[in-house]
Amino acid sequence: VKVSDECARGAHTPTGMDMSNSSRRTTVSKVSNRLFSPLCVKRSRSKGGLAGPDGTKSVFGQMCAKMSSFSPDSLLLPHRVWKVKFVGESVDDCGGGYSESIAEMCEELQNGLTPLLIVTPNGRDESGANRDCFLLNPAAKSLLHMNMFRFLGVLLGIAIRTGSPLSLNLAEPVWKQLAGMNLTIADLSEVDKDFIPGLMYIRDNEATSEEFEAMSLPFTVPNASGQDIQLSSKYTHITLDNRAEYVRLAINYRLHEFDEQVAAVREGMARVVPVPLLSLFTGYELETMVCGSPDIPLHLLKSVATYKGIEPTASLIQWFWEVMESFSNTERSLFLRFVWGRTRLPRTIADFRGRDFVIQVLDKYNPPDHFLPESYTCFFLLKLPRYSCKQVLEEKLKYAIHFCKSIDTDDYARIALTGEPAADDSSDDSDNEDADSFASDSTQDYLTGH
Repeated sequence: VKVSDECARGAHTPTGMDMSNSSRRTTVSKVSNRLFSPLCVKRSRSKGGLAGPDGTKSVFGQMCAKMSSFSPDSLLLPHRVWKVKFVGESVDDCGGGYSESIAEMCEELQNGLTPLLIVTPNGRDESGANRDCFLLNPAAKSLLHMNMFRFLGVLLGIAIRTGSPLSLNLAEPVWKQLAGMNLTIADLSEVDKDFIPGLMYIRDNEATSEEFEAMSLPFTVPNASGQDIQLSSKYTHITLDNRAEYVRLAINYRLHEFDEQVAAVREGMARVVPVPLLSLFTGYELETMVCGSPDIPLHLLKSVATYKGIEPTASLIQWFWEVMESFSNTERSLFLRFVWGRTRLPRTIADFRGRDFVIQVLDKYNPPDHFLPESYTCFFLLKLPRYSCKQVLEEKLKYAIHFCKSIDTDDYARIALTGEPAADDSSDDSDNEDADSFASDSTQDYLTGH
């Protein structure tokens, strides 16, 4: 397998050049392509926030539309399930593009481009726990929405099967239901702290019948997305006589409002993993299997690190790990996406499946302080120029992880930070030789089917 810099990311992108908005085309199991246009997303966002009708123009929506193309065998592959083509980025997907597509879909699910997830009521009210977590959208009930939830389940199953964690911040009650557990009143309070106290106020209110009727409380309950749901066709308002019935119906509704969506997600998971066995796990354990830990432990990354062209005791390597130590967890997540196309580490060393994190030194660029790092996401490979000091390394690495998000091989990737063309125009050949050398050392399992 010949590996060129068609899988390289962030190679010498000029200062101020953010290429993260390149249009994307997604290829699933070698079937036809569908264009994803950021301009379309921008326009649709102004009309409600979704990427096209019901989020169908998002990368997630495009992939979901191709779900029928997945054969049962392809979903059971141990590593990469589909192959991706990014328009304008010239990625030759040896695994990095695949990881990048999953990372982007997770981002879309949580930034409003798709209709499947909603922030918790506590998050909307900025009070209580789980403010930064998401629930399944109980209002998403159409046939298209159900298919999307099934595809979400496929993604969860793939994460469990391959050991490749997803960056999804779902609330704990969601994981409990996906594991086959029933919700309790305590679970409702975890995501909506005002719901139960409001019901208790109605149940225990000592007002007279006339005073109660004067309140004119409708016989409705707000669902998790804030919409009022009529609980009974028999009653229109809450009275002293029916308030106990109201409390019972309201609690029952909120405990089961996600049942349809959860069933669809579990149906998708069943295409990849044996869903009945999930009942052996708690919600927290299932979340750990799917998402790993949101914290990125550097000791785990160090344990799988290898070095090419430099000793691990060299100053440049020591500076690199010191800079990584100083990074916040968010910056470490951005670094992982830059170098591997993922935002979280696998759970254990065994889940790396023989894949090393490789740091290689670039000596061909002069002066090195004028150039950014390169990454080969398909091979978990970071190439560092031989920077003169720790401060320069930190500056260039931070710029790369924040602004060099596209995977490209165009002319922009051959320009120094000064804006001048790179001195050595023949660098492409040496890049290919470096990548060829690296590919020969890589685990054969990751190259199979390229």
